[in-house]
This record gives sequence, C-alpha cells and structure tokens, in this order.
Amino acid sequence: MNDVVTPSDLTVEARDLSRWFGQKVAVSEVSCGFGPGVTGLLGPNGAGKTTLLRMLTGLVRPSAGTVTILGTNPRTHPDVYAKVALVPEDEHVPGFLSAKEFVRFNATLQRLTDPMGAALRALDVVGLSDVASRNLSTFSKGMRQRAKVASALVHDPDIIFLDEPLNGTDPVQRARLIRLFVELGEQGKTVIVSSHVLGEVERMADRVVAMVDGRLAGVGTIAALRNAMSDIPRKLRVECDRPRVLAGALIERGYVGGVDVQDDALDVDVLDSDGFGKEIASLAVDTGVRLVSVEPRDESLESTFRYLVGGR
Repeated sequence: MNDVVTPSDLTVEARDLSRWFGQKVAVSEVSCGFGPGVTGLLGPNGAGKTTLLRMLTGLVRPSAGTVTILGTNPRTHPDVYAKVALVPEDEHVPGFLSAKEFVRFNATLQRLTDPMGAALRALDVVGLSDVASRNLSTFSKGMRQRAKVASALVHDPDIIFLDEPLNGTDPVQRARLIRLFVELGEQGKTVIVSSHVLGEVERMADRVVAMVDGRLAGVGTIAALRNAMSDIPRKLRVECDRPRVLAGALIERGYVGGVDVQDDALDVDVLDSDGFGKEIASLAVDTGVRLVSVEPRDESLESTFRYLVGGR
C-alpha cells in the first residue's frame, strides 16, 4: 500500500475545493488526489463527503477551487464521462424497469455496441443474473444497490465513485461487493468509496481520506495516519514472562506514560515510539525478561478515525 499518490499517478484531483450553500459551508478548502486502487472517503454524518463526491464528478459546481479528472475539468469536458462511473447514495431507481432494462439504458447512453450483452455481463458480476427480468420495484434495498453498481460498471469505467454502496446489502452480498471493489482496484482502476462503516472500508481501501466538518482530517494509509499523530501515545501490548519487571524498566526509561500489568503481558501507552522500538529488545535482555510479542492495539481504522475526529 502507498500512503502517497504521486502526481504522475493522479487520475482525480481537488485543489482548494470549497462549496457553500447560503451561509452553510459544506466543504472548505479541500485539496487531495486519487489514483489507482481503492480509497476510502470517511467522515461522520455532515462531514461533507457526498458534497465532495458530487463536486469531483462534476454534478455540483464548486464555490471555489478546481476539480480535474484525467487532467480535465468534467464540467467543461463531458467526454471524460465515458471513463467515469458514479453509484449515488440516493436510492431512487425507476421501479417500472427490469434490472436488465435499467442497466441496458446506461449501456445505451454510453453508446456501447451491444448494450444488452453488456448489461447481462454487468448483472452477472454483481450476482443478479437470475433476477435480471424482474422489475426493480420488486427488489430489496440491497438488490437495488447491486443493480446500481451493475449500471455503473456496464461500460468498464476507469474511475468509479461509490457513495455508501453497501447500504442495505446482506452479509454475503456485502462480502461479494467488497471483493469486487478490491479486484477493480487491483486492475488499476481508481475506486473511491464513501462510507461510514469503518470495518468495511478497512477491508477494501488502500488509502483513507478522512473528513470532519467539511475539512480534511487526514490522508494516507491507516498506519501512516496513526504514525503522523505523534502527540498521541501509541497503545501496544507486550507479551512477556516477567511483566512487572519490564514495566518498571520502561517507566524508569521514560518510554511509557501508562502501564496495565497483567499475568503475562503489559498494555502500555508509549510516549516515545522510536526509543521504545530501538530499546525494547535490549531492555528485555538487560532485565532478564523473555519477550514473546509486541503488538499494536490501536492500528485499526476505527481507532485511527476516532483520534482524527477528536470525539466528535
């Protein structure tokens, strides 16, 4: 995983992007870039994720700043949409159409030579082949979501925007869609997934763009974001045979700010990560302690995001 997208890799870029509606500022001075792979766009409700996606896709005009897709402005170069797809959060679909008619409609708009064939292939990808002739009005919410994904993928786009694409899906189909998004990223496509379900994003995203109150809170891999928060103690679990002895030595050296001693382990809040990492092995030898393992307790996306939003 790369925590930095180089300029040569960028397929979508926002520069000083802002959008306000009257007195309300929805997005404020956001600058970030997206490249091949899966990027998770995270934030609490009202963080500005959907507004940012709509600006990135050209559906909403920025109040300030610029957006480029493949080096062009999507609002002035609509031909770029031949390579772009969007799965909106809005659930509204024409219920009087069958699934294959719905997906074929987008294939026709994309001027594909065999729109029905493309529609059936896309429906197979999301596991809806057996119900392709049923009207969307008879579908569950999760099935409608999958039909929207099929419609977005029907023209094999290079850049895919997904706004809460897993809403309403059952566990089996959620896992299937996650695998699909990961595979698309591995194929070199740019996949941008907006979601509030942290565990699901962690399963599919190479990078994370976190937003709070319309502003960027952090950009990078989970580990890189956590490493950047040097003012927050790292939480580690140290398994060893003499935890009280090791705890005393760590406190004496000033590496930790808090220690929870258990029978065969220590839960520590590390103040000096570099010093701790360099000295823990030799410190164990000096004190006659046998180390078993040293594992992070706060490297998950959920804990990192909790730090970023500061309890909001």
